[in-house]
Amino acid sequence: MNKDQKNEVIEALKEKFNQYNNFYVTNTEALSVSQIGKLRRICFNKNVEMKVAKNTLIRKALESIDAERYSGMFDSLNGVTALMFSEDAKEPALIISTFRTDSKTEKPVLKAAYIDSDVFVGNDQLETLKTLKSKQDLIGEIIGLLQSPAKNVISGLNAGSKLASLVKALEERAN
Repeated sequence: MNKDQKNEVIEALKEKFNQYNNFYVTNTEALSVSQIGKLRRICFNKNVEMKVAKNTLIRKALESIDAERYSGMFDSLNGVTALMFSEDAKEPALIISTFRTDSKTEKPVLKAAYIDSDVFVGNDQLETLKTLKSKQDLIGEIIGLLQSPAKNVISGLNAGSKLASLVKALEERAN
């Protein structure tokens, strides 16, 4: 690979890192060609982009964007590296976990994940990443919590009018 080709790869990677707030660094070593193909299809169907690149080029792309922000990722750039880019922070974790279960293998191994400026390092973080809530889930929960008191007040007011009707009916019966 000549210098111009390397620069093209670095620019393409920079574009992806700027496009997505979430990306996973995985080790796909020892997976067969058919397993890699299957993993790529699953990623495609789940709107996750999977890219394989050399560690030095990934590092240069990250350093040229913001070396300090991505510094926690650099130690995980070794061995065979596949990047998974996604809008949904937990989707790649679910894909990795499901793929391992279906394929009865320990690969791909999660080396690190960058989720909205937080770095998760190590394969043991996979369970944590699988339970992350999406931005939409959190917004929905907040809206539900905000609506709850209003619903209680409205329910109380409706119950109050029903109670008043009941008292009035009982009063009319007594007369």
